[in-house]
Amino acid sequence: MVLSKTAITRRLFMILSPRSLPYARHGLKSLLTNALEQVHLHLITDTNSDKQLLIEETASYPFASRHRCDIFAKADLDDHESTTLGRYPNLRLFRGGHPCWRKITDPPLLSCEDDEMVVLDPDLYFPNKFSFETTLDQGLLLMWQRPNCLLPAEIVNTAIRRRIALAHHVDIGVAHWRSQIDFDWLEWLLDQLGVKDHPNARFSMHIEAIVWAAIAMRIGGGYLPPEHWHCWRRSQGVRLLRKLRVPGPQLFRREPFSTIKCFHAGGEAKYWLEEATNRGWLDSEKVMDGPGTVSPFVELTPGTYRRDQAVKSWLRRFGYYSLFPSGALH
Repeated sequence: MVLSKTAITRRLFMILSPRSLPYARHGLKSLLTNALEQVHLHLITDTNSDKQLLIEETASYPFASRHRCDIFAKADLDDHESTTLGRYPNLRLFRGGHPCWRKITDPPLLSCEDDEMVVLDPDLYFPNKFSFETTLDQGLLLMWQRPNCLLPAEIVNTAIRRRIALAHHVDIGVAHWRSQIDFDWLEWLLDQLGVKDHPNARFSMHIEAIVWAAIAMRIGGGYLPPEHWHCWRRSQGVRLLRKLRVPGPQLFRREPFSTIKCFHAGGEAKYWLEEATNRGWLDSEKVMDGPGTVSPFVELTPGTYRRDQAVKSWLRRFGYYSLFPSGALH
């Protein structure tokens, strides 16, 4: 892997609906307060009325003189779509699908040549003063998580049947890459996966992760250091504590925030950010300006995926997910 020179201003992108603000505002403020580098934040939303709400929301954010923010509605980028994606029908359909899918299509519409693109989810929190990892000149950086959360299974199985390599353990809370994108290959990938046939499928938002996993194995790169870029996990212990009615925000007190640059509060954990922030349970106030170690992507093999699915099927059959449901008890 070849590393780029340190950028003066980091180019950040987030697909953000005003409906996500109850938790996203805390992460955005922590980003702007704790980022040691200058950032240029691009917020991309759905409608013009959503854009106006975000303009009003961010008017009081701590941008100071170091940071900059531009806000776009989806329609603001339609001309760029026609120019950049005009001959790619699958990519244009993909951009018109679930809003999460625009994390892949829209940052390139605001970029050129080899511009850096650091794509952020709205359910992140930055508890310490920090620097981003260096974006690779070639390749992709993604967060790491222990379980395999690629959904829906029928699309994963399609990829396996068609021998499309997928990276294992990917978490898509943060993605670093550059705008040198092989759109011909992406168009082919979406066709092979049959994404256009699943616009309203259960777990459709998660199709984005499958596409990222395929890109990872196609262009290389690696996992952001998980001790610094930390993904919340709904472990067996967490499921048990939630069943015992332990309040969700209390569970954050078990996380090692003193060693974390970025915390991804995925799933139901995003709804705990507001209370945990207000109680002062997240901020550590350490300075984390050094680089971490990037580890190479590991391929999800057919055998590993079949075993994972068999275990999940067995647990479902014996009522585990009914006893410990995901996303319950916000």
